[in-house]
Amino acid sequence: MNLEVAEGVGTIRLDRPPMNALDVATQDRLKELAEEASRRDDVRAVVIYGGEKVFAAGADIKEMQRMDHAAMVVRSRALQESFTAVARIPKPVVAAVTGYALGGGCELALCADFRIAADNAKLGQPEILLGLIPGAGGTQRLARLIGPSKAKDLIFTGRMVKADEALALGLVDRLAPAAEVFSEAHAWAAKLAQGPAIALRAAKEAIDTGLETDLETGLAVERTWFAGLFATEDRERGMRSFVEEGPGKAKFQ
Repeated sequence: MNLEVAEGVGTIRLDRPPMNALDVATQDRLKELAEEASRRDDVRAVVIYGGEKVFAAGADIKEMQRMDHAAMVVRSRALQESFTAVARIPKPVVAAVTGYALGGGCELALCADFRIAADNAKLGQPEILLGLIPGAGGTQRLARLIGPSKAKDLIFTGRMVKADEALALGLVDRLAPAAEVFSEAHAWAAKLAQGPAIALRAAKEAIDTGLETDLETGLAVERTWFAGLFATEDRERGMRSFVEEGPGKAKFQ
């Protein structure tokens, strides 16, 4: 599992055959790579990809079965922190979802800003079938994304949804043939990688912060970032290009 960079896009490729089960070592490595992607200036956008056949089928149940309450009290925080590190990457993040994205796999996809799914993908939060609830952000991020009643339907029943229903629910944003999911995700990310990096970071932080707080606080965050961007070279470049050449022609550094 590594971070591969091309065209300003860093791809975090899950690589734990056959189903990309998210064991403790994979969770810890995911956090490391998310933090690396956040730091690196040559990474302007991120794709999370599990391969052509499966995104991630969930946690490593055999490993989890060996843990008692005391062990999970300790581990649950590290589990959430590994996923939160992905959600807090201050750059556009797209999940390229093929095959199964279940349990922790679905929760990882929820950490992205945008989700492109294969037309044969299946998503869900089946933890209830194990006598559990989602523990890597599913109860929080899923409800924020698709609304509480729809989230409760998926979490209470543990059912999987096919790609077309996931699209209708708003759980994914776009469908593509399985063979084209990664190329579409990479192209989307590469386009954003050419944009104004600080403004993209500002937009992401303002939206995410606003969703977690009241309107007045969210507006204050937006106002602060909006004014601050007037100190950037990208803002000067973008406005000058608009005045001289018209909209959409600026080349950002």
